[in-house]
Amino acid sequence: MAQSSRQIQTQAQQQVQTLSPQQILAVKLLELPTVELEERIHAELLDNPALEEGKEISGTEDDFDEDYNTKDEDGSPNTDMGEDISLGDYRTEDDIPDYKLQENNRSKDDKAEDIPFSDTVSFYETLKEQLDMQHLTPEEKQLGEYLIGSLDDDGLLRKSTDTLADELAIYQGVYTTPEQLERVLAVIQDFDPAGIGARSLQECLLLQIKRKEDSPLKQIEYDIISKCCDDFTKKNKEKIIQKLNITEQQYNEAVAELTKLNPRPGSSMGEAIGKNLQQIVPDFIVETGDDGSITLSLNNRNVPELRLSREFADMLDEHTRNKANQSKESKDAFMFLKQKVDAAQGFINAVKQRQQTLMGTMQAIIDLQRPFFEEGDESLLRPMILKDVAERAKLDVSTVSRVSNSKYVQTNFGIYPLKFFFSDGYTTESGEELSVREIKRILKECVDGENKAKPYTDDELADMLKEKGYPIARRTVAKYRQQLNIPVARLRR
Repeated sequence: MAQSSRQIQTQAQQQVQTLSPQQILAVKLLELPTVELEERIHAELLDNPALEEGKEISGTEDDFDEDYNTKDEDGSPNTDMGEDISLGDYRTEDDIPDYKLQENNRSKDDKAEDIPFSDTVSFYETLKEQLDMQHLTPEEKQLGEYLIGSLDDDGLLRKSTDTLADELAIYQGVYTTPEQLERVLAVIQDFDPAGIGARSLQECLLLQIKRKEDSPLKQIEYDIISKCCDDFTKKNKEKIIQKLNITEQQYNEAVAELTKLNPRPGSSMGEAIGKNLQQIVPDFIVETGDDGSITLSLNNRNVPELRLSREFADMLDEHTRNKANQSKESKDAFMFLKQKVDAAQGFINAVKQRQQTLMGTMQAIIDLQRPFFEEGDESLLRPMILKDVAERAKLDVSTVSRVSNSKYVQTNFGIYPLKFFFSDGYTTESGEELSVREIKRILKECVDGENKAKPYTDDELADMLKEKGYPIARRTVAKYRQQLNIPVARLRR
């Protein structure tokens, strides 16, 4: 008996939220730090002739709007919605956006602040220079650049060559093999500093040992890392001596040399910032007066003032007044002008929205962390998460997250990333909320002051913190210790 099969077609209604182009633009500008915003604005000025920079324009707003309305030449209302446009929607007083008229939105005396910044060549650029000096094919150099860009901040490569080959095919349309990537990686591993491009701590140390001059001690070092790496990290001295058949003196001499190696070679090329090292230009300037008053302003530096082009607006006025018998070329010109004016005003509005959002977010952070901005004492920072700032600033948590990313503030006490002011809180059994940042600081002080011959266990550290007024559990001590990259007691001897 044959079975019949049927195809059933059903309709399902699904509500999907999408962002408008204007919202997408606002989000993108919000994420940019000051330096990148300057570049983005200058690029927009070059791309859109309807947008220009300047502080003053001749004439009055009446000159702009006179005779301009949504009527046809005969005085009847214009019902052509496809071409209807009101330039009144695009102008503020004298074409200067009001965000530029706010005094707290510019640096004092409208002068650029002297901001200290790092002029170090970036991690990526340093390795790229070494790559350019190699005798490689264009294809191999392309692979080398991608490998360098895939290194972690510590200089190690934690992605497999199989994964990297897939990424190159998907994102760049470059088809290669893991074997080809291995060959190029071997070239990079010869770069300075030694250990760069290693795929594990073991390989990183071995690469550094290989560059040493040949000696009996070098061979012992190499054997310890290549054959007993796990025992070495766990400080199992007796096992290593027995396995390698060496004396205690040879072991001690080798370990003394091994501890001089750098497990994070990338960090030496820009501290912990690595390939993302850039000059730091604060987005905010917070000044604390002697009377305790706090003044917040945006560091506008070289951000130009924006307005609509008078010439462009006049051209659009002329096309609008003469729409009755326009040729196809004139209509095309009108649509081009309208598109550029729309884009220019949309960009101005997005910049304005960015400034307002940044000011609102930073003001909320100041309000929540006011004691720190008055005294500069890190211990005065209270627990604060994104949600706290979002509720105070009446913004979405995701918006606060975007503002906090890659933004810096200059204070009387130094320059800080906005993320510095965020930390979780630890709530005790009595309901008291303690700063995790402060607990970690005290925990590190306890470990730094311990007798290295007899380091404190987690239970002992928990008791010490309790005596200092931080009653936290042993497992919480262990968690914070791990986050501080502090090993267990037996490995701190």
